[in-house]
Amino acid sequence: MGHGAGLKKVKDDGREELRWGIERRLEFIDFRLFWEGRINRSDLTDQFGISTPQASADLARYQELAPANLTYDPSLRCYLATSRFRSVFDVEDSSRYLAQLRSIANGTIRSEEAWLAEPPHFRVVPAPGRGVDTRTLKAVLGAIREGRALQVRYQSMSKPEPQWRWMTPHALGFDGFRWHARAFCHKDETFKDFVFARILDIGESKPHTIDPASDRAWSESVTVMIAPHPGLSEGQRRAIGLDYGMHEGQCAIEVPKAFLYYFLKRLGLDGDPSRKRPQDQHIVLVNRKEVREALSGAQPGE
Repeated sequence: MGHGAGLKKVKDDGREELRWGIERRLEFIDFRLFWEGRINRSDLTDQFGISTPQASADLARYQELAPANLTYDPSLRCYLATSRFRSVFDVEDSSRYLAQLRSIANGTIRSEEAWLAEPPHFRVVPAPGRGVDTRTLKAVLGAIREGRALQVRYQSMSKPEPQWRWMTPHALGFDGFRWHARAFCHKDETFKDFVFARILDIGESKPHTIDPASDRAWSESVTVMIAPHPGLSEGQRRAIGLDYGMHEGQCAIEVPKAFLYYFLKRLGLDGDPSRKRPQDQHIVLVNRKEVREALSGAQPGE
């Protein structure tokens, strides 16, 4: 394959815009060079199932894009990142690397599907499996796509037994542990979160288009201001500031009102910080009154 194949146009930054498959492989080269310092043709053939000549062409194309980024070592028979390496595809974000480790740990991808040739030994704190029934998810997605209401048999935490009820979903939400269907509840005439695992059965469906913009808790956000616990030492507060990326001792986080309950609970901000030791509760709410007012107007679910 010639080096000119797959070109579309010249991007504003001067980089040639390539077909998605080619650009994906070049991004892989960029990733391996930055995070592991080396790459060879077999890395590409194993990862993407391409031929050796195609892998050679991809490496040559990458070298045209960033000639200062790599050099070939004949003794190792691979390309090495140079000290002048500058990422072409913005792979220098540590969250991208760590996201791959996490995906391997939770089974989202297999280790051979990741872009990591030599990942470090790692473990992730296990969490109880909270799977989503395929039939239920498909029904909810269909209702969102077609603008229909669904009859579901739902186990609410406010009722001792499951009940049949109608809901009109318009989005999905993840609270860090569980997936929800964000929906208009016909029984209570308000928008709520329906935990997928608590949807025990699917019944009928009917047309019922809603305007997602009317779900104000979903579309509106509140700024949550956090700071290190004042009971910590100066050095500890400085460390917590670095841990949360704080600026001048505070951090502002935009949180959708529909997620505010889950956000506060996950960070331990849903109670009185004075009841916890600073060493156990590292951060506190700065704008508690504003956050509490926003929380009172949101319906997280049942």
